[in-house]
Amino acid sequence: MKLDVLAIAAHPDDVELCCAGTLASLVRSGRNVGVLDLTRGEMGTRGTPEIRLKEAQRAAEILGLAVRMNAGLPDCGLENTSSQREVIIRHVRRLRPDVCIINAPEDRHPDHSNAARLSLDALFYSGLSKLETRDDTDDAKRQEPWRPHHILHFMQHWPFDPTFVFDISATIDIKEKAIRAFASQFDANENDTEPQTYVSSKRFFKALRGRAREYGQQIGVTFGEPFLYSGGPMPLNSLDVLLSSKPRR
Repeated sequence: MKLDVLAIAAHPDDVELCCAGTLASLVRSGRNVGVLDLTRGEMGTRGTPEIRLKEAQRAAEILGLAVRMNAGLPDCGLENTSSQREVIIRHVRRLRPDVCIINAPEDRHPDHSNAARLSLDALFYSGLSKLETRDDTDDAKRQEPWRPHHILHFMQHWPFDPTFVFDISATIDIKEKAIRAFASQFDANENDTEPQTYVSSKRFFKALRGRAREYGQQIGVTFGEPFLYSGGPMPLNSLDVLLSSKPRR
């Protein structure tokens, strides 16, 4: 399978929180979109790894993803090592995404910034022809090198000055439905017997919509998701991207 866009994130639910509206919009436009969760979120206070894997698949169905995979790397143990990079490289070379969306470069959760650095290096090394990897199929065929053309960071807890904001006004409801697929983690009711966390309160869930409204306002739409372009200036060979949008601001 050849993907147009692959989102790579530290934990199941990272993409739902940060870029699900964009992914849903891309799927609606006919793009092949996938997600690679690096860990099973096994160190999370609420739920279990098994529950979160099922929730992730339910969220994938809601978003219309072509594929969702889990790399099985250790939660709270993401490190920029050759062995962890190789796991990501094998997935990237098999799926050959043109665009990758990854964790924020800096964040309150150490796994997020660690995942960003790990992903950036893995995506670079994935394009090196002399770095050999083999597919994890029965024939263990040698993989061809592949490097995505563009890499984006989604925003997490700490804000940054975004390179652009994607209009998710038409997909905000899909985004929130996908987030709610992680019922063990978010929007908990008052009678919930599991420990309450920073993200489980209804206040946090409302704050997510508030942020989407804030960034939507900045580009003259109702809801938006901010992104940071990685690797220098964003390359353009036409102004179609600008001529196709007419923000009211």
